[in-house]
Formats: sequence, structure tokens, C-alpha cells
Amino acid sequence: MDPLGGGRAIGDAPPTGPAVVAESLTRTFGPVTALSQLTVEMPHGVVGLVGANGAGKSTLIKILLGLLPPTSGRAQVLGLDCATEGLAIRQVVGYMPESDCLPPDVSATELVVHLARMSGLPSAVARERTADTLRHVGLYEERYRPIGGYSTGMKQRVKLAQAIVHDPRLVLLDEPTNGLDPAGRDEMLGLIQRISTDFAISVVVTSHLLGELERISDHLVVIEDGVLQRSTSTADATQLSGVVLVEVTDGVAELAALLRAAGAQVADDGGAHTFTVELAGEWVLDAIQDGAADLGVGLVRMQRRRHHLTEIFRPEQEGAHARH
Repeated sequence: MDPLGGGRAIGDAPPTGPAVVAESLTRTFGPVTALSQLTVEMPHGVVGLVGANGAGKSTLIKILLGLLPPTSGRAQVLGLDCATEGLAIRQVVGYMPESDCLPPDVSATELVVHLARMSGLPSAVARERTADTLRHVGLYEERYRPIGGYSTGMKQRVKLAQAIVHDPRLVLLDEPTNGLDPAGRDEMLGLIQRISTDFAISVVVTSHLLGELERISDHLVVIEDGVLQRSTSTADATQLSGVVLVEVTDGVAELAALLRAAGAQVADDGGAHTFTVELAGEWVLDAIQDGAADLGVGLVRMQRRRHHLTEIFRPEQEGAHARH
């Protein structure tokens, strides 16, 4: 059985087909268009839904949950139609809202047990799974305290616990790191990764912070002003760049000057012992090794850099802003 005591057995066949499908999905609110002709497929695993505040992320999640009808187009979650099968979707999908919506005068245990029972779990099972889930999110020792006395990070963990207590096949997490300090963000991102890897639950997580999603996502969907900008695997988006990071024990300036004289494009990396070189061909690697040998400096490493998401998507996002 799964680590939280749910119904999926170890060795179950992995899910097939996309977790989420949107076809020409449009949602307007009077003169405002929140989503415009959005067509995208989101695979199982961890999908990062990236976009600035107001990009349409929360609107899309509400449509996927069957809580908000689209103006036009259609969407499916786990093969279920969002317009007509919302109740069935919510039975197999967990949802962590962005807003602070927790009642202050009940404990985490009371709230999560109640929501587990609303999901259809028998009372005894709901209590057992609540204890296991709160232990998983790091709230076991605090589970009987009123939520009103919780920190922001603890409240976010309660929201995460209620989203996974009923052993969903997919969870939709709306800005789960909002309001957290750097340590709290790291802990929340670690919990999200474990939901996918340990419990085999697919995740769609929204954020306006690209760096966060680069760390945990298998796939990225970028929307801006309700329009799809890109849908790609994280591995493809962060593939090796044409830049080599060079680290030496000493003689940085001398080796960099030698490479420039040979025609290489060299840039300062900001480190005392490192710089970067454009990989214009295999001759560049030979030139680095030969130059280090000629100068008698120790060559510590030559490492191909990977693209960072902020480098890739910022120009597109700035272009989108300029168009509006």
C-alpha cells in the first residue's frame, strides 16, 4: 500500500496519458480575458505552472477543479471532463488554495479529519490518515493546537496536508511557498518533491518564481496574460549551454588573456579563480588545456553550464509585457 495508507499498491502500473488537457480554453470576466485559447497538455509527475500574478494561473486551476466554467473550449483532468464531471474530479484530486482560508479556532487534526471524511473516508481511516499526513508535513507535535496560533509556514503545511489526506491521484498547489522565508520555501519544495516521488501523486504547482520550479519540476508550462508562452520538459529547457566554466588554481587573468588572443570569447564569472568561455568548437577545450599547461597553472575543472530558466524565459516575458 502507499506510504500514507491509501489504496494504491506498490507495483501499480504508472499512469498513462496526460494528467491535464486543455483545448482552446478561454475564460473572460466581462471585458477582462483571464485565459485566451489555451491549448496545452500536462504530463504526470511534477508540472510547474509559471506566470506573474494575474497571468491566469488561479483561474485555470478553478476550471480544472470544475468550480468555474470556461467561456469556451474544454479541459480534462485524469480523463474527466471539467465542465460535467467536477465532483468526480474533486474525489481524486487534492487542492491547496493560495488564500489564507483556515479556521483559527480548530486544530489541524480536527480540520484535516473533517475534510478527509468529506472526501469519503470512514471516520477511523480519516483519523489514521490524518495522523500520518500531519507527521509527513512536519506538524505531528503541533497537531492539537488551534490553527490561529500557527505561523505562516505551519498554516501552509496544514493546507498541504488537507490536499493529500485522501490519497489523490493529482494535487493542484496554488502558490504554496507564498509568505514563507527562504528556509520555509526550501522545506515546502522538499515536501512537494516527496509527494511525487514517495507517494506517486502527480503535482501541478503554480509559482511566479522560476527558480523554485526549476528545482522541483519535471515539466514547465509558462503562461502570460492568459496566453500560453511555452510548454516543455525542464530537462529540455535547462539543457547544456554553449558556455564552459573554467576554474584554475591561479593565473586567471593570464589564461583569460591567452584565450582571448587565440580568438575565444571570454567573460568574467565574478569568481576569484573562475571565468567562462563560449564553446565555439572543440578547439576551445584544447586551447584551455594547452594554455593552462603553458602557463603552469593548475586546471581545476572545465564544466559545461546549464541554462537557467530565468535566462530562457525572461526575454519572452518582457516581450509579452511590452506588447500589452
